[in-house]
Amino acid sequence: MIIRKAELLITAVKKEQYPDTAVPEIAFAGKSNVGKSSMINALLNRRNLARTSSQPGKTQTLNFYNINDELNFVDLPGYGYAKVSKTEQHKWANMIDTYLHNRQQLKEIILLVDIRHEPGNNDRQMYQWIKSFGFTGYVIASKADKLSKSQQIKSMNVIKKCLEIKDNNLIYPFSASSKLGVEEIWTLFDNILAEEI
Repeated sequence: MIIRKAELLITAVKKEQYPDTAVPEIAFAGKSNVGKSSMINALLNRRNLARTSSQPGKTQTLNFYNINDELNFVDLPGYGYAKVSKTEQHKWANMIDTYLHNRQQLKEIILLVDIRHEPGNNDRQMYQWIKSFGFTGYVIASKADKLSKSQQIKSMNVIKKCLEIKDNNLIYPFSASSKLGVEEIWTLFDNILAEEI
C-alpha cells in the first residue's frame, strides 16, 4: 500500500468514543514495550506518529490511526506491566474486551511478541482469547534485528511451539529499525482486506 495519508484519528477509552468510520480495522495486541507503536511507525514510514517510549505501559487507550481513509490501525493498551495497579490492568482488559465484542469494522487482531523471549502466560492467554473470537491468530515477532538469522529461526520455533501455532504462514519476524518484514506484513494486510471485498 502506498501511504498517502497517515494520522492519529482518535484515542478512545469507551465505545462512545470510537471513530464513526466504516473502513476496515486491524488491531494490534501485545505486552507493554513489545514494540507496537514502533511497528506502526515503521509500517507507515512515519517517525513519531505513534508515540513510543522506553517506559512500558505508555499506551493506555485505544489509539485509532487512519491510513489513506481506507483502513484504520488500532493500537491496544499493552498488558502485563507489573508496575500498573491491578485496577488499572482490569480497566485495560475491559477496554480491549469491549472493543473486540462491539467493533464490526474489526477484520483481524494481530499479536506481537518479542522474538528474543519465549511467550509468557499473558501472551498465551491473549493468543487463545484472540482465537476464541474467531480471528486467524497471526503473530508478529518483533525486535528481530537483535538476533542473527539462525537465532531468529530458533526463536520462531520456540514461539510456534509455545503458542501451538501449526501453520508457518501465521508468524512473521519483524524489525522496526531494519524494516525487516515490512513488505511481507503489508502483503498480509492486503490479503486480509481483499477477503472483505
